[in-house]
Amino acid sequence: MIEKSIRVFIVDDHPMVIEGMTAMLQQTPSIEVAGYAMTAASCLGYFVNQTADVVLMDINLPDMSGIDLCKVLKQKFSDLRILGISNLSQGSYVQEMMKQGASGYVLKNASKEELVGAIHKVNQGKQHLSPDAGQAMRKEIEKQKEMPLITKREKEVLALIVQGLTNPAIADKLFISASTVDSHRKSLLAKLDAKNTAALVSYALNHHLVEEE
Repeated sequence: MIEKSIRVFIVDDHPMVIEGMTAMLQQTPSIEVAGYAMTAASCLGYFVNQTADVVLMDINLPDMSGIDLCKVLKQKFSDLRILGISNLSQGSYVQEMMKQGASGYVLKNASKEELVGAIHKVNQGKQHLSPDAGQAMRKEIEKQKEMPLITKREKEVLALIVQGLTNPAIADKLFISASTVDSHRKSLLAKLDAKNTAALVSYALNHHLVEEE
């Protein structure tokens, strides 16, 4: 009995990456390249009428992050296996991709053997993380365990600070006094060891404490 080929769909905004992956995977008899998309919209359009077994998904896309696209696809097609493919090895990206339903994460400098092996593993319902990606995610998890506790109100204030609102504007939004907002801001600076508002915003975004608008 002939084993059915694994249908792989590639999502990446760089034509050379798509061409390189396609050429590499076409040399593997057990894998069939079903197609590709260079934007999230194009990817979602493909899955309206067609399907695939495994999606190789870049993190950086022009119209939506690969993390958000992963979430949308898994909500619509729960059986779809998604493998993050990126140059970014930061633990926060790996963790978020896995949190949104990805089955694995492979760096773009991975060998053909690793990529093909990862595709087979996730197609079987298993997980695969490149060694560097796995190590980065473990470090991120450990770091988060040590992260100071932020209250619900502080998180609300932090989200509005990230949006660029002033203390009076935040006070109006949350129906609290400007002095209370200032107290929360100072508490956040101390808890997150940030020297100024710019450092506070950077920390919040890098550690996904709030959603970027």
